[in-house]
Amino acid sequence: MLVQLSIRDIVLIDRLDLDLGRGMTVLTGETGAGKSILLDAFSLALGARGDGTLVRQGFPQGQVTAVFDIDADHPARQAAQAQDIDADGDLILRRVQMADGRTRAFVNDQPVSVQTLKALGKTLVEIHGQHDDRALVEPAVHRQLVDAFGALTAPLEAVRAAHAKVRALETERKSEETRVAAIRAEADFLRHAYAELTKLAVEAGEEVSLTNRRQTMMAAEKVVADLRDAQEVVGGDGPVSALNGALRRLDRRQAQAPALIGPSVQALDAALAALDVARETLEQALRDAEFDPRELERIEERLFAIRAAARKYAVTADALPALAESHAATLEKLDADEAELVTLAGALVQAEAAYNKAAATLSAARKKAATALDAAVNAELPPLKLERARFITQVEPEAPGPDGIDAVGFWVETNPGTRPGPLMKIASGGELARFMLALKVALANKGSAPTLVFDEIDTGVGGAVADAMGARLARLASRVQVLAVTHAPQVAARAAGHFRIAKDATDEGRRVATRVTTLAPEARQEEIARMLAGATVTDEARAAAGRLLAETE
Repeated sequence: MLVQLSIRDIVLIDRLDLDLGRGMTVLTGETGAGKSILLDAFSLALGARGDGTLVRQGFPQGQVTAVFDIDADHPARQAAQAQDIDADGDLILRRVQMADGRTRAFVNDQPVSVQTLKALGKTLVEIHGQHDDRALVEPAVHRQLVDAFGALTAPLEAVRAAHAKVRALETERKSEETRVAAIRAEADFLRHAYAELTKLAVEAGEEVSLTNRRQTMMAAEKVVADLRDAQEVVGGDGPVSALNGALRRLDRRQAQAPALIGPSVQALDAALAALDVARETLEQALRDAEFDPRELERIEERLFAIRAAARKYAVTADALPALAESHAATLEKLDADEAELVTLAGALVQAEAAYNKAAATLSAARKKAATALDAAVNAELPPLKLERARFITQVEPEAPGPDGIDAVGFWVETNPGTRPGPLMKIASGGELARFMLALKVALANKGSAPTLVFDEIDTGVGGAVADAMGARLARLASRVQVLAVTHAPQVAARAAGHFRIAKDATDEGRRVATRVTTLAPEARQEEIARMLAGATVTDEARAAAGRLLAETE
């Protein structure tokens, strides 16, 4: 709840410090005394739009600080912690408004964005007025309020979890379908390529080996004749026989002159050995040069096929075997992906069925809660002089989403036989305020901020209706903190705390400032008497005020 509100240099307020307690507190005062200024300042601390004209004239800046004492598990504390804000102890919202229009926002003295301040403020305070088009009258929050009234957190979370699972599976399936479709589009090509490469059966290094063999065979055609001529020279009887004869003659004479003949004999032996090596080499070369012309044709055809495949698939010849394996793996994966798609489709069907079941359960619970809420609100209407009116919670089908399959709206029928319609369109300003109060009483502290501010919702009503509104505000204050700006003495008499707002002259009459006074019991009676009597407070008004206070104790 709000425990302290401090305002500095905002419009007519120079310095104001309010300490607030539990229950219901009212703010009263003459028209124009500054009640709206106080609420505007409070709204500024909750993240409302800033305006340089709010700063008191002649001052560079104004400031508003609101201190809240909230439960440890309150959403505002959790939201603050999510922003790395130290949220232990009180939660302090502060807004500095510069005269040039700039503003600065702080939570527990840590700078934050205005959006963060506004998000926190929405969880802490609701401000309702006769012409308020936010808070309870927003269709966007009607479903949330029905869920809170029916305590539907568990089935709602089940629906959200089921919806998240459906969305995740849909995303996964879509991604898988896109990938599989891309593979399917080239599957025929991959199958053809794999069949072609498998039939070709290229081996690693085969192109180089075939190229070398082809070059050897083509070169052999040109050198074979010369190899044969050399073989005839080396392998013929002439040189060998002549050398053998000379060697024999010298060998016979070697004993007569060994020093002279010995080296020559050795040289001739080496020459004969070299001729033997040359003959064998030439014979091997001729054997190597021998080939079948059809083999050369087969080699050339094989090389042409390998190189054509390499050009076709834009890889090297040595990469063709790996490409065939890659295509085989892709085609095998396609079969597995097709099976995975079937599995995903089945899982999605199951997830959708689970979502539909959870959403139907939630929808049934919502309709039951809506009926109970209608009964609770309608029970509050007769004392508020809306006995001929009817409150209706419309629960209609909508597209499935994370919050289920229901669109929820608050409708009213102000008179029997008239066409029901949305609360904001059908109810007048005074009716809207009373419907809103009845709704808040029915909701009590379910789905409500811990502090509720009612800004002159009793305008235009009096007597029994004002008394009924006061009774309901007091009842509501037993569960949440209620601050009410009011002109109705019947409402003011039911408050636990009472502030009077008035204007006082300052600076020897050169300025006017708004002052807020905490009223003691005697002063309360005098203020309520003023509200009853007007400008001149009579003894009769004081007596009537006393009776009002006595009746509400």
